[in-house]
Parts: sequence; C-alpha cells; structure tokens
Amino acid sequence: MIELLPVINTPNPPAEQRRKKPEWLRVKLPVGKTYRGVRQIVDEYQLHTICESGNCPNMGECWGAGTATFMILGNVCTRSCSFCAVATGRPSELDTDEPRRVAEAVRLMGVKHCVITSVNRDELADGGSNIWAETIREVRLASPETTLETLIPDFKARWDNLYRITAERPEVVSHNMETVPRLYRLVRPQAKYERSLEQIQRTKSENLRTKSGIMVGLGETNDEVYRTMDDLIAHGCDILTIGQYLQPTHRHLAVADYIHPDVFAQYKEIGLQKGFLFVEKADPWCARLTMPKDI
Repeated sequence: MIELLPVINTPNPPAEQRRKKPEWLRVKLPVGKTYRGVRQIVDEYQLHTICESGNCPNMGECWGAGTATFMILGNVCTRSCSFCAVATGRPSELDTDEPRRVAEAVRLMGVKHCVITSVNRDELADGGSNIWAETIREVRLASPETTLETLIPDFKARWDNLYRITAERPEVVSHNMETVPRLYRLVRPQAKYERSLEQIQRTKSENLRTKSGIMVGLGETNDEVYRTMDDLIAHGCDILTIGQYLQPTHRHLAVADYIHPDVFAQYKEIGLQKGFLFVEKADPWCARLTMPKDI
C-alpha cells in the first residue's frame, strides 16, 4: 500500500490576496476526438503522464494535439518539491512491464518526438535507471522513426545510473534546474544546484544534446535568471526553456509574479547572445518539457 506524505508547508497568502491569472495565461478545455483518443490509450495501457499527475493546466491543449509527456517508474515520488503536484511518499514495487506499454502507446499514437520523464526513485540502488534504459530500447523497437527526449532525475550523483541512460543515446537528455540558486532550498529542498549542473556537464561529455528548464514567477530577479543562464552555458547546456510557474494546489508555493510575454522575449534574446542553441518560452508544466519546433 502506498503511503503518501504531506507536501512541504510553504507560506501562501490568503486566497483573496493571491494574484489573478492574466489574460495571456488562459488555457483550452480538454475536448475533441484527438483528446479522447489519447485519453483512451493512456487508460487502456495503464500509463502515467506528468500531464495528469502534475495537475498540468495545459493538458487539454496538448492532448488535443495528440501529444503527452509519459511519466515512468510510477506516479509516487520520493521527493517533496514545493512546486510539484506529483504525489510524494513511498512508491510501490517496480512495474517491469511498463517499458513495453509505453512503447506500444507511442506506436499507436504515432508520436514523432516522444518526451519521457519520471518520478525520483531514491530508494532504489539504480534510481530506476534500468527501467529508463529498457523504456528507451522498447520505444526504439516499436517506433524506430520516433525521436526521444528523456527528462531525467539527478540520481543523487550516482553517475553510473546516468551513464546507463546516456549509453542508449536518446536524441535529447534533459535535466531541469527549475529555479535559481537562492530559491533551491525552498523550491527543491532535496536537490542541489551544483549537482544538477554537474549532471548536465557529464551528459554533454557523452556527446549528447543537453537541455534544461527553469520556472519564473517564484520571486527570482532578472539578474538571477541571467546568472543561471551563465552557469548552464558553462556546463554545456544546449537548449533552455523558461516557463511561468503556476501553483498546482493551495498547498504548494504561491505565484510571486506573472511574467509578461515581453520579458520572456528579452530572456530569449539574451540567452541566445550568451550561447544557447535555442531558448524557448514554454507553457507552464508539461509543455516546457517539449522540444522547440525548429530543432
């Protein structure tokens, strides 16, 4: 039986004091034939997606376009990040048939670019990396034309687990920094800023395309965003996505600010000047995991 743990207590203002979402953050409701088709496949193959587990507000739009971000290794995470709606607790046993089912879903959906992420499984010696590797292999067999983007955990610096995944040569290996150094203890209390940078550097040393993402609207300054850009460039990051943080439930961190699209345009311009191959404004949650359209 899965035992869920409480979300980290974070200071949130009363409901009447919380900021209202601006017009540019409106999302579409989940409707349409394509959405229902994705819903059916996810349910039939008993799969998890970050779209559902993370309470993603863009799920209707993404699923309506026939895309979904698969989440492997279950839907209970061993960490308790204060921005994330995925359940925290002690996960159940590994589902060793999951890689095959994910691959079959990718084939049936005709996915051209498959994005896979996972919960953290810190209780496992391999951090779940064997399931990761098997999932990549199964997708390759079931849908050879599909490119793969793997958004992976930090494995607590057990680098053999990282290399087990990079050995499978996914087209993109992504690891999100999520926020600026000053906010790490608040936003990612069980992660380490320098450890995540080292992971990106080690991935790049394997001659793979590297990607990371950060959220804004958590109280960071522009200068802190630019410093994080500099750190990522120095550690070999090729692609950066920047997304607006949205509070998934009242128990999670409140939004400090809604960032105007003009600021995102400025981030992109400066990021490209700093040396990223691509800098993309991303929709909140799952959409910020996907590849830029022109890569």
